Amino acid sequence: MPNAVEVAPGTRSTAAELRKAQVRVESPGEAFRSEILRQLDGFRAKGLDRPTAIRALFPHTVLPESTYEDVVASLVSGAHVLFFGPSGAGKTSLAKDLWDLYPKGAWVVEGCPVLDHPLSLVDAATAERFPPCPICTRRFAPGGDPSLFDTARVDPAKVPAQFIHLREGFGFARLQGSSEVFPDHLTGNINLRKLEEVGDPMSPLVLEPGKLLQANRGFLLVDEIGKLPLGTQNVLLQALQEGTVTPAKSRESFPGSFVAVGTSNLSDLDNINDPLSDRLTSLHVGYNDHHADNRRIVALARDHDLHGWVPEILTDAGVRVIEAWRLRMSDDNPDIGEVGSNRTLLDVAARTDAIALLAGRSVATFPDLRAGLVHAMRGRLRARSGESFRQNEKRVIDFVDQYLGPSVKRSAGVYWCRYFRDSLKASASEGEALVGEGRRLKDDAALLRQSASDPTVFPRFRAFARYVTERERPGEGVAPFDAGASVFRLLDEHSLFACSNEDDDDAPL
Repeated sequence: MPNAVEVAPGTRSTAAELRKAQVRVESPGEAFRSEILRQLDGFRAKGLDRPTAIRALFPHTVLPESTYEDVVASLVSGAHVLFFGPSGAGKTSLAKDLWDLYPKGAWVVEGCPVLDHPLSLVDAATAERFPPCPICTRRFAPGGDPSLFDTARVDPAKVPAQFIHLREGFGFARLQGSSEVFPDHLTGNINLRKLEEVGDPMSPLVLEPGKLLQANRGFLLVDEIGKLPLGTQNVLLQALQEGTVTPAKSRESFPGSFVAVGTSNLSDLDNINDPLSDRLTSLHVGYNDHHADNRRIVALARDHDLHGWVPEILTDAGVRVIEAWRLRMSDDNPDIGEVGSNRTLLDVAARTDAIALLAGRSVATFPDLRAGLVHAMRGRLRARSGESFRQNEKRVIDFVDQYLGPSVKRSAGVYWCRYFRDSLKASASEGEALVGEGRRLKDDAALLRQSASDPTVFPRFRAFARYVTERERPGEGVAPFDAGASVFRLLDEHSLFACSNEDDDDAPL
């Protein structure tokens, strides 16, 4: 029998063949640890250092390096985790990355609704660690009498096994916390069709698995866990403590073993009862302190969301305005707490792009960015009343007007200095010559078109336009010379074409 990573989903076998092949039986936590260590070994074999290898486990999130370290250490230790922090910091995205990382292949008893491992029916040691569900014990007990079930009496050759790919409802379950999520959402409900067939409402055969049973052998994600009623939290607590789930109307317990990942905003932490909190390793997920990391968050999404082109200087400046908001405004205020979130970071570029397109421009401008910032930030205000919303709206507009100009100036300065130092080798004469060419071209559409087709003129601006196009990839609708002119106009207005030691990506505003 090949290793699990080599088995194709849908492959069929028997418990006898799995036993002969000495297939390992692991808990969900053990399987997750093995997968993390396997992937880390693979990254190290490619030459990645430890921090880079750990970060590579999470390709869709951008968080502080210490957060990744904490998450990986907790999971390798076998812990369940609770991500808490300000709204929009990336908690749910990180939890989804963990599900993507979780190993999906599993041997199960064919036809078992909660994915029992085949060896749990034929091996006493395995059954002690991972008891089979009541449905399987009836299925393989003499005469269907569960009291007579004994692993030693089950013929391994008659236990059908199937290798599956875990998916939603089968090894993965997601639950959105709210006051209306009752215990039976987690444990399950009676399936009326099965009840008609079986006739006994107390039989486990009539149960439609709830979220905890759907997550058995896999992964459970609970968003906003603090919003769950206490009774529902207690059902989850039983599963974390005992690895079992007891439906309210069932005489028997079902296996409920999984890796649990919960999220919570700061305001809901006090609603998580102490015993449940004790079962979860709490990890803070906050906003990134480094400008380069916040830029990466935007870069991961912008290529998929934008229909036109927002020049890098404007995108960068929008990120700086949100960073300035985070430094100066409290995220504990529920009315404005989401204004500085990562969701707002992503919204800014998208709103700026949309406003430019509505105005008939494929290239966004400074006024488009201002409008995009106001739209995105205002859209994250909580409207408790008309008056409070208007007051907070004015706060947003005043803030944008105060910090947008300095932000664009810094972003333009960083952009120019990068080109000046890397491409012009800090040559003052070359810089002056480029500025002269750019000022002749930037507002002369006819000269721009003529120069674009003549490779012998304006060589420095041509090199600059090529740099802009290769770096920013504005799209087929924007010609290289037009892209260069758009960026040059921003530089001419905001950068002063001067460099200083303060022109650093992570320098605070």
